[in-house]
Amino acid sequence: MASVKQEDCSQTLGLNVNIKDEVKEEEIETFVYHEGPDSAELEVEASREQHQEESNTKVSHRCPHCEKSFPFFSHLERHLLRHTGERPYSCSDCGKCYSKSSQLTLHQRVHTGEKSYYCSDCGKCFALSHHLTRHKRVHTGEKSYCCSDCGKCFSKAQTQSNPR
Repeated sequence: MASVKQEDCSQTLGLNVNIKDEVKEEEIETFVYHEGPDSAELEVEASREQHQEESNTKVSHRCPHCEKSFPFFSHLERHLLRHTGERPYSCSDCGKCYSKSSQLTLHQRVHTGEKSYYCSDCGKCFALSHHLTRHKRVHTGEKSYCCSDCGKCFSKAQTQSNPR
């Protein structure tokens, strides 16, 4: 376990939210966050106390553009990129830009050929975890998507209607 000493600081952020950190030593741990089916698993070092405090927080940070609320200011900052259209993370190979670093990390697998997700049934490899999850339906026969008109079921969601 590493330890870190926080400096005593107080600052006012853009949405009139005051933050005050006290001087203290805290243990650092690693937490894994999942941001959606296409995002990479992100390991973030944070203090246990900070993590628990943020998990139980009642503070709400409201977006001035769409009135969405977020429990953490950092989540609001990330959300604001949707309104500004800012995409600060660019691929050094092709120049494609993303609003989240995790999206860039996933995209870079196109260039590296990295396929970290392995099917234990047939050995096929995938770059994204949800592609492996979808593929496993081939082996299980799972058909979760059913047509409300004809009742026929499919292993993948259909984006177009099939003429009869």
